[in-house]
Amino acid sequence: MPGDTPNIHSIAKDKNSFDVIVVGTGVTGGWAAKELCEKGFKVLLLDRGKNVEHPKYPTATKDPWEFAHRGSLSQADKKDHAIQTRHYSYRDDNKHFYINDTENPYEEINRFDWIRGDIVGGRSLLWGRACYRWSDHEFESNLKDGHGVDWPIRYKDLAPWYDYVERFVGVSGNKDGIESLPDGEFQPPFEMNCVEKDFKSRLEAKYNSRKVIIGRTANLTKPIDGRTQCQARNLCHRGCPFGAYFSTNASTMPAAIATGNLTVRPNSLVTKVIYDEQKSKASGVEIIDTETKKTATFFARVIFLNASTVATAALLLRSTSSRFPNGLGNGSDQIGRNLMDHHKGISVTATVEGFENSYYSGRRPNPLYIPRFKNILEPNGDYLRGFHLNAGASRGAAQPEVQIGADFKTALTEPGLWKVRLYGYGECLPYPENRITLNHEKKDPWGLPMISIDCTFKENEQKMHKDMVATCREMLTSLGYKDVKDTSEISAPGNANHEMGTVRMGRDPKTSVLNGFNQMHEVANVFVTDGSCMASSSCLNPSITYMALTARACDYAAKEMKKGNI
Repeated sequence: MPGDTPNIHSIAKDKNSFDVIVVGTGVTGGWAAKELCEKGFKVLLLDRGKNVEHPKYPTATKDPWEFAHRGSLSQADKKDHAIQTRHYSYRDDNKHFYINDTENPYEEINRFDWIRGDIVGGRSLLWGRACYRWSDHEFESNLKDGHGVDWPIRYKDLAPWYDYVERFVGVSGNKDGIESLPDGEFQPPFEMNCVEKDFKSRLEAKYNSRKVIIGRTANLTKPIDGRTQCQARNLCHRGCPFGAYFSTNASTMPAAIATGNLTVRPNSLVTKVIYDEQKSKASGVEIIDTETKKTATFFARVIFLNASTVATAALLLRSTSSRFPNGLGNGSDQIGRNLMDHHKGISVTATVEGFENSYYSGRRPNPLYIPRFKNILEPNGDYLRGFHLNAGASRGAAQPEVQIGADFKTALTEPGLWKVRLYGYGECLPYPENRITLNHEKKDPWGLPMISIDCTFKENEQKMHKDMVATCREMLTSLGYKDVKDTSEISAPGNANHEMGTVRMGRDPKTSVLNGFNQMHEVANVFVTDGSCMASSSCLNPSITYMALTARACDYAAKEMKKGNI
């Protein structure tokens, strides 16, 4: 009789239906999966990359001589990873984590170094682990100087969520009492070496407005939830089998899996978000399986987009419909615009005398940190916003004049000169012309419109970079250090790995894409909590802020789902 046999399309949809779909498995995708699974929702976690299971990192414990090229990149590596090789982090011992640029091209109108993983866990396996809370200096900057749109939140809205994620992540650091750099929930800090302590003492004695603190980092100094403390191996970039630094693979994903509510699907390139015109909401996503090249569709009540700034913007621009011909939720025409990244490239070094009989042990995973002081405590009329600096002191092997023979080998067993180095990040303003678009005249190997990126650092960033160099040179010289050398050169956008913007939060749907809970103004059941949601870039490493925003958005989404509002 009619109705006795289930409709095959209904069966397929039931099999592929979830409460929530999360696109991307980096720091924010992992957090979204954990939070929503723990709240009782069935979650599908999608990633275009291949699977990586903790603690099975293939090179984590290899010795240098076990690598065929002894750490050097082959010509084939350089050819197939032409973009990735622009960044220092792409190495012989972790190249398997990165995307193949030849197989995944994009268009650079101006140079943009899109450094990306191609693995489950994404750049959570590759990040620098620096964790600094934003303050209202950051959240109020757009409003005060008129660049960009006002943030719809302030520090007080995010403070409890910083507490929440820091306790789970395991952030080591000091409570330093600096107004512009809020303290957090910290594990015990790593220790400065003797030259760094002397540097801190000298600098703070000379400049009342400049502080030196130990870097706050997502490397454990005490065990937590089955993860052990940092071994100071300086091999984080290979993946940590000890789970001693925060990653999706070692932290949030195991927590999500433990609930029984998580389904992980690697090798799944999401091509578009499907919009239901009748219900005025998103109904699911379409993917290409990167191994079989087949397409599939998955359905959910709520969708979280965490594919990374460039990929999320491109995904939304591809997701067209009669209601949204220019991209899902893009009535404001802001999707793809306001692309930002920190500018870096500062490198100023000096020789330190007087500590020839002192050394240190281990390879600490974090630098010293000098919080922003320009345009907070020290006005500078040449440019808006500001920068922070990192520092570190170390000594390598001696460098004898004659570099051959037994005497040379013996000399290499002796420590060389102490050196101190300064580097850092500067803020980039949001510019609508710095943007991501789709080139429909060109197709990528997956048959999708080619992603096109046009982004440059402008006059404000160039002036700031020059002042960063001058400030570093002046500081090291004024402290009495010798042989001050400067090899600074401003980076290309993208190379700081802190790309953000393109799907910004704001108060007004006419000028922004997301509200204060990372929810799309125009599509209530879609949330975006990766770096694309940011309305400004600050000069601070952004990842812990992304995590706090994600946890907060998940809490809000769960409550709205239970109320039946989405």
